[in-house]
Amino acid sequence: MTRTIRSLVTLTLAVSLAGAVGFAQSGGEATYKAKCAMCHGAQGLAETPAAKAMKVKPVTDPEVSKMNEAQMVDAVRKGMGKMQPYQDKLTDSQVKDVVTYFRTFLK
Repeated sequence: MTRTIRSLVTLTLAVSLAGAVGFAQSGGEATYKAKCAMCHGAQGLAETPAAKAMKVKPVTDPEVSKMNEAQMVDAVRKGMGKMQPYQDKLTDSQVKDVVTYFRTFLK
């Protein structure tokens, strides 16, 4: 009987944990919200006061939307326009993840 209860508790915990992981933000989304959204906006539309002050282009701008992934990664690493470089602040993996997340706004 005790063994059955232990098995059920273990199963319940495993299912709960799996559900929580499924609802968690992706690494790219979390990094974007922490490092990028204040200027690029929640959906990449550059509607924030900081974006307007620095003349950040929205994701829908042809110059931005035509950039491929490698160009965006390079822009994040080295900076672009008034955007500071993040090569010393984010790992290569974080940069790639945040660019992948940003590119979802193009769809």
